Amino acid sequence: MTELTVALGNRSYPIHIGAGLLGDARYLTPHIAGRQVMLVTDETVAPLYLRRALASLSDFDCAQVVLADGEQFKNLDTVERVFEALLTHRFNRTATLVALGGGVIGDITGFAAACYQRGVPFIQIPTTLLAQVDSSVGGKTGVNHALGKNMIGAFHQPRCVIADTTTLDTLDDRQLRAGIAEVIKYGLISDPDFFAWLEQHMHELLARRPEALAYAIERSCRNKAEVVAADELETGRRALLNLGHTFGHAIETGTGYGTWLHGEAVAAGMCMAAELSAQLGWISAADVTRTEALMLAAGLPARPPTNLSRDRFLELMAIDKKVLDGRLRLVLLKGIGRAVVTDDFDSSVLHRVLDAASGGSATHAARS
Repeated sequence: MTELTVALGNRSYPIHIGAGLLGDARYLTPHIAGRQVMLVTDETVAPLYLRRALASLSDFDCAQVVLADGEQFKNLDTVERVFEALLTHRFNRTATLVALGGGVIGDITGFAAACYQRGVPFIQIPTTLLAQVDSSVGGKTGVNHALGKNMIGAFHQPRCVIADTTTLDTLDDRQLRAGIAEVIKYGLISDPDFFAWLEQHMHELLARRPEALAYAIERSCRNKAEVVAADELETGRRALLNLGHTFGHAIETGTGYGTWLHGEAVAAGMCMAAELSAQLGWISAADVTRTEALMLAAGLPARPPTNLSRDRFLELMAIDKKVLDGRLRLVLLKGIGRAVVTDDFDSSVLHRVLDAASGGSATHAARS
């Protein structure tokens, strides 16, 4: 078992990474505030892991709510189900919420915890690779809206993160690949040696070799913990973690939540960011080739769907948390392992990249 720390002063918390941690009360119970525990999971995870999680909570007044599975259910209506369960069981402000599942469950549970009685503790037990390396760490919680992804939410740090790597044994291949997209992101933004390691060891990750998965999870979490500790509320450096996300969120919203998995959309978005960076003269064509080749080696898309026109992309990208005073900011690359947040780019070059991505001009894509 490896333990990392997200260093946030008196709100610091551990990330436990290892095999067989789920159900081990030693990692969970020290972080529960009172007697009441609400365990939140979904219809896919519950049959696999709910009983094991509940076994470690036998000494507490524990209830559970099982939600529908999927990005399309990450909305305020679903959060209302969590509030209803908390109120029905008369949970007070010493209650602790436990998120057992992937990124959607973690985001919903964290947001509900941030809001219920103006804030109660919560714990993350991520069961997907994407959640273990990214969404469970850092305190970003929230839900989607029909007009934009993750535009409603709150910063609310968990008390701890328990990443049991054996839960990945039941993860389907598509979800595993989606998680690898976020792993690749860390190499691209600040860790070129890790990017090179991924180029050499991608086949081991896809084969679910325990040593390779454990190393990738630990290194990803270490990268993210350092960024979050330096910039908890995303006023500067933390925005780099959104490489590919402005494009990716537009893909998710434009195609309908759940059509493209988050990691798939971000993979295509990172390739678009690399292509834009190259056309601006900031990186070489070889860097773009390496980026695209690694996505393809992971079984991820390197191109967005062709049915999103340039105009539709721009419309959706305008509804993004990085837009300030009407100016679109993007995370782009100055090299493998060197990302920057900037609004200093030629919009005509962005339009050219979006036209190429949509298979032609904006009007052509809209007609087709």
